[in-house]
Amino acid sequence: MSLRSALGSTAGATLLLLAAAPAATASADPYETVTVDPTGSIAPDGTVTLSGTYRCLGASGPAFVSSSVSQGDSGIRHGIGGTRAVCDGMEHSWENSGKPSSDPLTPGPAQVEATVMELSPQGGLPLPRFHAARQQAITLTDS
Repeated sequence: MSLRSALGSTAGATLLLLAAAPAATASADPYETVTVDPTGSIAPDGTVTLSGTYRCLGASGPAFVSSSVSQGDSGIRHGIGGTRAVCDGMEHSWENSGKPSSDPLTPGPAQVEATVMELSPQGGLPLPRFHAARQQAITLTDS
């Protein structure tokens, strides 16, 4: 199986799992949070770095802070990395970096979405459990 096929299969499985997400979102604890710093950076090679803080409780499976960014009215969201989350009730910092594969981003206003999600084992199948999510306008700057 080629890398492209494996990535396509993984992306398809992720989208299928995310279809179950709305039911999981309602159970998030109000104490669980994720924040996004008001500025992100763009390196000369186009790599975007986003950061913030998170707090989550009681994960029974692996948990992650994921982030995506968009600019303008294109509707295209670029996934910007993922960080392993520790769900111990304490506030932790997160920082994700990634290079958009198409449509390079430019310094200026942008919209970021950050999510703390756990792959919770249920019936032998890991299903997404959302701990916290936030959408926020930020400014991308040259680094």
